[in-house]
Amino acid sequence: MSRRVVVTGLGTVNPIAHSVPEYWQALLAGRSGIAPITLFDTKDQKVHFAGEVKNFDPSRWIEPKEARHLDRFSQFGLVAAIEAINESGIDFSKEDPYRCGCIIGSGIGGFATWESAHTTMMTRGPSRLSPFTIPMMIANSASGTVSIKYGLMGPNTAVSTACSTAGHTIGDAFHAIKWDLADVMIAGGAEAAITPMGLGGFVACRALSQRNDAPEKASRPFDKDRDGFVLGEGVGILVLEEYERAKKRGANIYCEICGAGNTADAYHITAPHPEGLGAIRAMQDAIREAKWSFDSVDYINAHGTSTELGDKAETNAVKKLFGAHAYKLAISSTKSMIGHLLGASGGVEAIACCLSIKHQALHPTINLDYPDEACDLDYVPNTARQTQVRRAISNSFGFGGHNACLAFGAI
Repeated sequence: MSRRVVVTGLGTVNPIAHSVPEYWQALLAGRSGIAPITLFDTKDQKVHFAGEVKNFDPSRWIEPKEARHLDRFSQFGLVAAIEAINESGIDFSKEDPYRCGCIIGSGIGGFATWESAHTTMMTRGPSRLSPFTIPMMIANSASGTVSIKYGLMGPNTAVSTACSTAGHTIGDAFHAIKWDLADVMIAGGAEAAITPMGLGGFVACRALSQRNDAPEKASRPFDKDRDGFVLGEGVGILVLEEYERAKKRGANIYCEICGAGNTADAYHITAPHPEGLGAIRAMQDAIREAKWSFDSVDYINAHGTSTELGDKAETNAVKKLFGAHAYKLAISSTKSMIGHLLGASGGVEAIACCLSIKHQALHPTINLDYPDEACDLDYVPNTARQTQVRRAISNSFGFGGHNACLAFGAI
């Protein structure tokens, strides 16, 4: 059995917003959330800025005792899930719990908990470790926490595929409903890796921008002056629902999920395939599952990390797949404003696609002042655009060669 799947709720916490309406306004305004790091002292680091979630107080949404027993990434996940579920209007106490599931992933998981526990272990010994160390640290904590809160007893996993994590969780949740394994799924990704080791580790990879004198200008996808990505944190959660039941209960429907692609480069642990073979096939598979023609796609929310290799590889993949139509569709990078949220990126970017379809508008790629000659497509530079958006795809590519693509269409 193949069933239609729609999006009926959205939730986010990210560097420019603590809610979906605030997020959409900030995106259209081209507001940067990149600023000096306040979570810890960066004096020994080469990079001093990131896309932090600012002024985040989980006690606004979660009981303080519960919040203390959750790592920051799980706090993000639970808060965004509460927003998305509230908006969806679903009362899970009245649903069959085995037909409702949750897939929330994380590329890294409880990094801050791990670092803190290691310090305790080395300075005070193993007997002083918290009994919550492991439950807080594991990457499935957010997914488990949300399922416990709402009594979701259907499909429940926690994907961890680096920066393509949330794309894969949403794709898996989509297929669970499409193939009649569930009626409602909560899906997305959460990440909180702005820690001393997280920052230092990405610097050691030579992946991060070091534009310390102008952090708000540091994330500049497709611009020839880019020098690496900006580390970010946050969460993006979607409520997915079978179309007929959503329509019957009068749900607010943002759009339909029509297809999902999942491939591997099988090439290098950090670098994308130079010919973009995996990325091409992921986009191709999502569009074919949606049963769209390639020239009917209006918009691509790009992976667009602001790295030289990544931006060029994605641009080349788009050109190879879409041919002449590549120059007619619009592309933008959400990461230009919020940085790279790693495993959460695909969630916040999927939300941007849903909102673009609902409001018929595209957010810009900011800081695109000097376009790279090799990146010569329409990246919606610096200014939002009101335009027809009926069909959109969202790309997420991760370390390890993981590729995810989601296809969203207007109802």
